[in-house]
Amino acid sequence: MPFDRIPTHTSQLILVLCCLMLASALPALADRGPDLPDYPADQVAPDLYVIHGPLDYPTPENQGFMNNPAFLVTETGVIVVDPGSSVQTGEMVLRQIRKVTDKPLLAVLNTHVHGDHWLGNQAMLAAAPQIPIYGHPEMLKLVAEGAGEEWVQRMLNATEGASEGTIAMGPTHALEGGETLSIGGLTFKTHHDPHVHSTSDLMFEIPELEVLFLGDNACNGRIVRMDDGSFSGSINALDAVQASVTASVLIPGHGQTGGWEIVDAYRAYLTGVYEGVAALYESGSSDFEMRPLIAEQLARFKDWPGFEEELGRHISLAYLEVEANLF
Repeated sequence: MPFDRIPTHTSQLILVLCCLMLASALPALADRGPDLPDYPADQVAPDLYVIHGPLDYPTPENQGFMNNPAFLVTETGVIVVDPGSSVQTGEMVLRQIRKVTDKPLLAVLNTHVHGDHWLGNQAMLAAAPQIPIYGHPEMLKLVAEGAGEEWVQRMLNATEGASEGTIAMGPTHALEGGETLSIGGLTFKTHHDPHVHSTSDLMFEIPELEVLFLGDNACNGRIVRMDDGSFSGSINALDAVQASVTASVLIPGHGQTGGWEIVDAYRAYLTGVYEGVAALYESGSSDFEMRPLIAEQLARFKDWPGFEEELGRHISLAYLEVEANLF
């Protein structure tokens, strides 16, 4: 029957049903933050690109993008390291990859459990559903226990909804540390210490390129949280890789790519906090009394983003660690 011959009450019912169907579909379309603008991919070694993110905390303006996603173009495909803090960031990484190559995705490597580094996994899986995503077993455990959802919510709150649509999709394959992977004709040596920036950190070394991915164990021009980290553990881990790894290109979790000066500087900050607290602890100072003294000792870092926000908390955390290490 032609539509214009359907009884009026029936046509009105059809119209209402169509409107209801459209309305029910709209939330699914609307539950999505805006696309992230493209950031340049800087070539830092042969066929290795890093998208250096902003040094700020996640905000509505940067839409939560704040880490250093990287990708390697190999003989057979592309390997991605830490695809970022949201599905939108992951999609931006994919756009930058496609400006360089149309080779397939081979693997994703996640350095640790903090979501600003890996929530972009979602976009990688959308593009290549069978892609293996590697992370430390502790990261897999923490994500299974809800750390992913925690980070999704944290990003939503910090960006005022700009990361909407992100779903936590953690690693699918575990790396204990100490393994050597061969992917796309390249060698990936994994380095793990039990308690560094977190309890789930992996550093990835590529000997053929003389490259080391530091994760957040050492950052360049940015002070990062240590809420689940260890100052003494971080210092020991940085000393260990400096003694055992031959690399000329070091990629931090935040800040510009460089050389071993990144490790030297960040180790100096960590040591300044820990040893400063240990010395003042011996004199009977409380943690809040320590802050102005340690801030003065670490004045070279005062202009680094995160210094003002994190130093007091770092002193309190180091205080507890110093105390625990005495018993």
